[in-house]
Amino acid sequence: MYEIVKNETLVPNIVHMKFKAPKIASTARPGQFVIIRVDERGERIPMGLAGWDEKEGTVDIVFYVLGTSTAKLSTLKEGQSVANIAGPLGKPTEIKNFGRVICACGCFGAGPTLPLAKALKEKGNYVMTVIEGRGPDFVFWVDELKKYSDEVHVVTGCGKTAWANDFIEQELQSGKGVDRIFAHGCPFMMKVSSDASRAAGVETIVSLTPIMVDGTGMCGACRVEVAGETKFACVDGPDFSGHAINWDGLVMRLRQLIPEEDKSFNIWERDNWHKLMDCRHKKSFNPAKRRLITEVEHPDADCKLAGV
Repeated sequence: MYEIVKNETLVPNIVHMKFKAPKIASTARPGQFVIIRVDERGERIPMGLAGWDEKEGTVDIVFYVLGTSTAKLSTLKEGQSVANIAGPLGKPTEIKNFGRVICACGCFGAGPTLPLAKALKEKGNYVMTVIEGRGPDFVFWVDELKKYSDEVHVVTGCGKTAWANDFIEQELQSGKGVDRIFAHGCPFMMKVSSDASRAAGVETIVSLTPIMVDGTGMCGACRVEVAGETKFACVDGPDFSGHAINWDGLVMRLRQLIPEEDKSFNIWERDNWHKLMDCRHKKSFNPAKRRLITEVEHPDADCKLAGV
C-alpha cells in the first residue's frame, strides 16, 4: 500500500498528489512514469512523474480528473493509500546540452515538465517554458517553473499568441534559433505543437501515456505507430518524435472505449456522488461539465478529440 502524503487541488479538475514510494523515488528520472491502481477493482493508470524526493522517499504526480479511476483517486484523503504503484517505467528523456530548448506544456503537462526543465537547465540549456491554459484559472506552477527556466510564457487562448503552438511558431520565425522542443499535455496539444515545428525541422519530443495494462510491453494495449512501425509507449517510450507519430491512428485507439468509460463513471458516480460534493474536492472535479471539459477547445482545430 502506498500512502498519500499530499492531495492538493491546483486548478479546476487538476490534482497534485504525493505518495510514499521510496524505491521509486530512488531511481526515478525525468520523462519516466508510474502506473497506479487505486484499489483492487481499479484499472491501471499510467501517469508521468511530476517530481520525486529521494531523501523523503516520495513521488509526485499531477493528473486530470476525467473518468472513474481519476475521480476515485481524487477523492482519497491524505493518510489513505492506493493499492499499488509500479515504476519508474519507460525510458528516461534524453538530457544533454542541446542549446536553446522550448518546454511546452498544457493542462496536467506542467507536472512532468517541471523535472524535465530542471534537468535541462542543469545541463546548461537555455530553457524557454510556455504554459498553455484555457484561461488564467487553469494555469499552475508558474513560479515553480521559473526556478528552472530562463523564460516562462503563459498563453491562455486569446490574442496573437493564444496557444503553445502559436508560441512555437513565432519563436521559430524570430530567427533566434531553437534546437529542441519538448511537449507535454493532451494529445491534441502535442499534435499541434509538433505540427508547428514540422516545417522548420526542429525535433519535437512528445510524451505518450495511453491505455496500458502491464506496462512491460507484453499486452500491446499502448501500441502506437511511429514512422510506420508499431511501438509500445510503455517500453519504447513514453518519448517519441512528434513528427513521426500517426496521430489519427492514436486518437482512434484513445476514443475506442469512450462509451464504456462513460457507463463506468455513471455507475460509480451514482454511489459516490457525496464524495465528489465534498467541499475539498468541489474545485477538483465538476461532473456536470465532464463531457465539455474532455473536448479540446482550440480555434484552429479541425476536430475535437473528446475523451483523450
